[in-house]
Amino acid sequence: MSEPPASTKLAEPALPLFAEARPVSASAERLPSYIRDHRKRLRTRFMEGGAAAMPDYELLELVLFRAVPRQDVKPLARSLLETFGGFNGVLSAPAARLREVKGVGEAVLVELKIVEAAAHRLARARVMNRPILSGWDALLDYCRTSMAHRETEQFRVLFLDRKNVLIADEEQARGTVDHVPVYPREVVKRALELNASALILVHNHPSGDPTPSQADIAMTEQIDTACAALSLVLHDHIIVGKARELSFRAEGYL
Repeated sequence: MSEPPASTKLAEPALPLFAEARPVSASAERLPSYIRDHRKRLRTRFMEGGAAAMPDYELLELVLFRAVPRQDVKPLARSLLETFGGFNGVLSAPAARLREVKGVGEAVLVELKIVEAAAHRLARARVMNRPILSGWDALLDYCRTSMAHRETEQFRVLFLDRKNVLIADEEQARGTVDHVPVYPREVVKRALELNASALILVHNHPSGDPTPSQADIAMTEQIDTACAALSLVLHDHIIVGKARELSFRAEGYL
């Protein structure tokens, strides 16, 4: 059998199936010494003294280290704090607003939202399936963590059993910066579905001032009336502001 014409022969040998990896120089992997030493000092201070030993911008730097492994993150930490007013404000900020800050990419966004979710889980674990009235401070901490820095109003209902143990925490509605729609019938209907015996209402005021509006007072009275008709107890309505909370029960509204 004759050989094929020279023009049809392969001119180059076949490439190996797996190309050999090129070695990476140690200098390319090494952080600049001033960044490496700074990160080491912050981690050591955190482990030895805890978060109380660190200002907000340094604690935020620790969070950002994993997301930005090869740069000084101090300018980004300060920029975030200036934009959102504090550590909690940074963690609670909506993703769209965080992306507007120069230096915030997907890695930074994910890291911040993981820390926020962890904080919510921890606060929630301290109140779920426990007697609420004997752990009121923990309940306020949970409400503050989950709602104080939201930019729109959110209305939640905490459902309790006969022993005042928290059996469910559910978001009933979201609204605008100064209004959230609430339907008393839906609130008591859900309480009956969960076989709850008592309720605590919680919503936030994005303005920061927890003083109740006339609409807040009227809505609370409607829910209280609906609860009484079905032998449910409305223990309280808590309004969460940025710096403090207001209890309807303590202020004489209930």
